[in-house]
Amino acid sequence: MRFYSTLRPLHPKQLPSSGTYPLGFRVAATNVGLKKNATALDMALVVSDTKAAVGAVFTKNAFAAAPVIVAREILANDSSAQAVLINAGCANACTGEVGLRDTRTSIAAMDQALGYTSKNPSTLMLSTGVIGVPLKMDKILKGVDVLSKNLKTSHEAWVDVAKGIMTTDTFPKLRSKEFVGKDGKTYRMAGWAKGAGMIHPNMATMLGGIFTDVSITSDCLKASLSHAVERSFNAITVDGDTSTNDSLIVLANGAANTKLIDNVASPSFQQFQENLTDFAAELAGLVVRDGEGATKFLDIQVENARTFEEAKAVATSIAKSPLVKTAMFGQDANWGRIVCAVGYSGVDIDPTKVNLHMETRDNDVHEVVHLFKDGAPFEVFQTADKEKAKRILAGEDIVIRVNLGLGDVKAQMYTCDLTYDYVKINVDYT
Repeated sequence: MRFYSTLRPLHPKQLPSSGTYPLGFRVAATNVGLKKNATALDMALVVSDTKAAVGAVFTKNAFAAAPVIVAREILANDSSAQAVLINAGCANACTGEVGLRDTRTSIAAMDQALGYTSKNPSTLMLSTGVIGVPLKMDKILKGVDVLSKNLKTSHEAWVDVAKGIMTTDTFPKLRSKEFVGKDGKTYRMAGWAKGAGMIHPNMATMLGGIFTDVSITSDCLKASLSHAVERSFNAITVDGDTSTNDSLIVLANGAANTKLIDNVASPSFQQFQENLTDFAAELAGLVVRDGEGATKFLDIQVENARTFEEAKAVATSIAKSPLVKTAMFGQDANWGRIVCAVGYSGVDIDPTKVNLHMETRDNDVHEVVHLFKDGAPFEVFQTADKEKAKRILAGEDIVIRVNLGLGDVKAQMYTCDLTYDYVKINVDYT
């Protein structure tokens, strides 16, 4: 496994001015008045011109929202779909039988508006927003009608979808990319994500969608997504809370006419899995960058572990520590809090082999301070070391790198700092 970086020439909070979007997909967004800001886009739709293979991962929260329950039911009968309908402003979670009925009604209306006639629903629905409030069905059904009549392929339409799924997000999260497969043919991916709070595995974004025109079987798509999600959306945390609505859906419609990927042992599958993982990691990183009240993006890298599971356990322990996160907000190189989190991770470590580095790559400057070496503090006493640590922590992007000295396996987590503004945002959410 390689470490993934969300650092790109394009500042991650800046929407791209253009994109390369997968063939055979059309999108739309509209406003029906579901959000506090009654003029904001609040419903969106992505449609494939043909049935698409589906891979999906949903929340492990016991109080799964109605759209999650219904999506699981649909995909249990058929691993394909043709449309994804999204609403923002109302999570339709903890709404009982009414919520389930409203989800099924919305899906049936969307299928009818798009002319789908298969026995199993062809539309999947995602919802996000306030928990415990039923959908305003008159507005939802109005949105279904408008969306079905305004599908487009333009970059601007994809941007509107990314805006339409936002709640407490401060910027829309949209990326697209082109790849060349092992067969020499080009295929594309486009994806959006939303989420700024209630972000923690498993799963760990409130909503995410990735759409590709590659040809791949549903079994291979599910296998590649399982790998990718553990290294992306299940490798981020903002506040330690797992949402009732967390959903990541991937649709692959084969419109690029690439050679079918149907064997998980094939080089083409391995390449696609790596591309999907890298793409998902970038989207997941955008969610963390938009963490509620966040001022720092923290890249936790754990290396030289015995297994991926042990490396990830250590990375998760550091990433979810409130003491580490508040230290980063305060620009305090408190190596003791990080080492402490390593120690209580549940992994059998040898303290005398543990090393800790902190580094930054802001503004093309790469500085490193070696805070902890072979079980003891190291570059923490000299004035020059303290000044270097201060410069690193003043940046927006900070890497915390832990070497366990036990093996050769790596894992990574993204998180952000914990600030006063996080509290301010969440005391006045509803």
